[in-house]
Amino acid sequence: MPADVPACARTLAVLEVFAREKRELSVSDVARFLDLADSSCSDLLHTMMKAGYVVRTTKTRRFYPTGKLYSIALDIARNDPLYMAGLEMVELLSEKTGESAFCAVLDDGAVKVLATVEGKHHLRYVLRTGERIALHASALGKAVLGSLDDEEMRRQLRLKPLRKVTSKTIIDPNALEENVKGQRVRGWYSVQEEGNDGVLAFGIPLQIGDSRIALSIAGPVERMRKNQEAYLHEMKQIAATANTDKIA
Repeated sequence: MPADVPACARTLAVLEVFAREKRELSVSDVARFLDLADSSCSDLLHTMMKAGYVVRTTKTRRFYPTGKLYSIALDIARNDPLYMAGLEMVELLSEKTGESAFCAVLDDGAVKVLATVEGKHHLRYVLRTGERIALHASALGKAVLGSLDDEEMRRQLRLKPLRKVTSKTIIDPNALEENVKGQRVRGWYSVQEEGNDGVLAFGIPLQIGDSRIALSIAGPVERMRKNQEAYLHEMKQIAATANTDKIA
């Protein structure tokens, strides 16, 4: 039977601490967070530094992760068939519309961004690959919610707090459910300033294998409204011709 490797578990725990704290940390800080001896954390951090996963500041002598882990994760993701399918769609969608395009997958009460392409306009909306987005305050999230049956929709919405992001964010579960159901009827989803002030986004749900995903574009409200019909046409065309089974 395979045995646990404590050093490996501690290394992963260190990275999780940095992700949670989002700041430079000293050896003592890390030791306190992990309830370990300073000497053990010092050895661990110096080993990670030697391997290129953390750096140490010259002045404060504190540690912080480098981009090496992110780079490795991206290389792994690029060989993921789901990522490749999403990337093809967002590249084409951004090319056709000129707007920033995104693809995301349902991920335990949120949607995780699989692929992104920035739009050509100076004023544009940006998301990062790997970023987790709230279901209730994004077109990506509402599109995925709309692809689920009502019971599963409610279950997903209970997994995370419905946080008020802007003054227009819907946080009442019943109102949100009715909002999603209403948009389900028309076959596409939108959020206007519910996740970010001044931003309007459109989303369409898709399915690749067993994965519930969504395709979306976002930009300034005025420009998106002006081009709404043309943008939705392009989104529907790409969704229909993609190697996917569309969810009504």
